[in-house]
Amino acid sequence: MSSPRVYVIHENPEWFPPLAAAFEAEGVPVQEILLTEGQIDLGVEPEPGVYWSRMSASSHTRGHEHSKEYTRAVLGWLERAGRQVVGGSHVLELEVSKVAQHGLLQHAGFDVPRTTAVFGTTTLKQAARTFANGQDVPFITKHNQGGKGLGVRRFDSLAEFDAYVDSPEFEAPVDGITLLQEFLTAREPFITRVEFVGGEFVYAVRVDTSAGSFELCPADACEVPQVIAGAVCDVPGAEQPSAFSVRTEVTAEHPLVQQLRTFLADQRVTIAGVEFMETTDGRTVVYDINTNTNYNPAVEESAPASGPRSIARYLGGLLETQYAAQLTA
Repeated sequence: MSSPRVYVIHENPEWFPPLAAAFEAEGVPVQEILLTEGQIDLGVEPEPGVYWSRMSASSHTRGHEHSKEYTRAVLGWLERAGRQVVGGSHVLELEVSKVAQHGLLQHAGFDVPRTTAVFGTTTLKQAARTFANGQDVPFITKHNQGGKGLGVRRFDSLAEFDAYVDSPEFEAPVDGITLLQEFLTAREPFITRVEFVGGEFVYAVRVDTSAGSFELCPADACEVPQVIAGAVCDVPGAEQPSAFSVRTEVTAEHPLVQQLRTFLADQRVTIAGVEFMETTDGRTVVYDINTNTNYNPAVEESAPASGPRSIARYLGGLLETQYAAQLTA
């Protein structure tokens, strides 16, 4: 058997380099488990170590349609063997279901968007009419298993929605569940993402939405170009402004942060980014939980703490607690 280390379970190599650098800087041994294909011997005990699952709800958008099922199998194997798993089976199910997220947030007392889950497409147009009470009011659609905001669209009329559902542009959700959700108007054109590691607040990120994009993944690998004066800034070599910055006034003492910290502890989620919006009508609406959070380089440069380094220290601490004798031998 190999010496104990942190094993990172994921399916997207593009997201790993910042994490690898953080583990190296913290002196924590790490190894990837890339679940795009492979095998496990179910008759063999897993290697000693701490296992961290950061499987993404958007894996199917990268051609890894079955990685979620692979991860379910691997996490079950690890948990039955008694290995310490961060982001275990219960967290994976939360990551891949906005219905589950919505229900838990609502039950915990958070203000959440009014939402209807529609199964299949046969009743989708009628469900939209019921949801909008037959009126042409703005609403959005989401995929239950989404990620990066993909599949999120705004509709200003029922006729517009009908045309979309009947068109070749219709994006069928990978699990067959479409969410109809009230359209929220932000007080200012940004949303906030609060990062937690080891159950503790790291920092809050202000995400500029003035360009109108719903693709809010903070990683370099999926950041979308920003619109400047009506034109997209995509000139090779041009300095592109980041949509992401630290929101310094949101601290660990902020009432919502404290409420989210308690919520994540109750759900046994130790690494996550939670998104909320402050609306024009005075609401603070919590609408998304990301359990495989990525970190934006521009934010990392100015933040009071590092997300990846915090993760490396946290997982390294778990590893040392479990395997102190072997690590120092």
